[in-house]
Amino acid sequence: MDLELTNKTALVTGSTGGIGFAIASLFAQERAAVVVNGRSQKRVDEAIERIRGEQKDAQVMGVAADLGARKGVDLLISSVPQVDILVNNLGVFEPKPFTEIPDEDWLRFFEVNVLSGVRLSRFYLPGMLKRNWGRIVFISSESALNIPVEMIHYGVTKTAQIALARGLAEMTVGTSVTVNSVLAGPTRSEGVEGFLQEIAKAQGSDTATLEKEFFLSVRPSSLLKRFAAPKEVAPMVVYVCSPLASATNGAALRVEGGVIRSIV
Repeated sequence: MDLELTNKTALVTGSTGGIGFAIASLFAQERAAVVVNGRSQKRVDEAIERIRGEQKDAQVMGVAADLGARKGVDLLISSVPQVDILVNNLGVFEPKPFTEIPDEDWLRFFEVNVLSGVRLSRFYLPGMLKRNWGRIVFISSESALNIPVEMIHYGVTKTAQIALARGLAEMTVGTSVTVNSVLAGPTRSEGVEGFLQEIAKAQGSDTATLEKEFFLSVRPSSLLKRFAAPKEVAPMVVYVCSPLASATNGAALRVEGGVIRSIV
């Protein structure tokens, strides 16, 4: 299927690894012009080379900027003043008991997970509306609906993303601009893989055993019963950014392995 994304400019935040990289790579395969973002120039350069290795004629550039801070957003938008597609993928997570989460952690999570998308959308959305075409997607999580007791602050920021996406969608009435959120489930990103390896080492176990235990005790409602691969999440995101998805707006789309037990 041709997703009609040739030469559309797609910015994917936090795209040097994991779900973000998988999305950026798939955009390149669909012949979009891709902007990769990460905090370090080394990681950005490595991601660009990986994409070019997979797609020799890929249109890809990168901007190293920490979008968890206002100055990082300013750096990015000065380098990339216009995009057709904005995927707010950047996010952090950290399991921590609620009573041990200080104000500083709450503020950091909101700066990275929520305000980065607020700031970028505030800048790029007006141009999309003026040109009467654009796509904004927030990469949320099933944790937005099933707030995880082991990291409540993370879940709250993911809920905020869904609310933000829906509110922005209300601004697009009668236009060819859409704003949606995608709820990813437990995904074997680089961060999750590293976290599993640390726990496995500390417990004298292995990641396969930990994965099985996780879906037995922490996410027992999962129908998938395993971590999804980033490349299993990316197609939903890239599709909803396509002109073919023009009737999907203000939606929270689920790619979470059936963790959420509801029919809507």
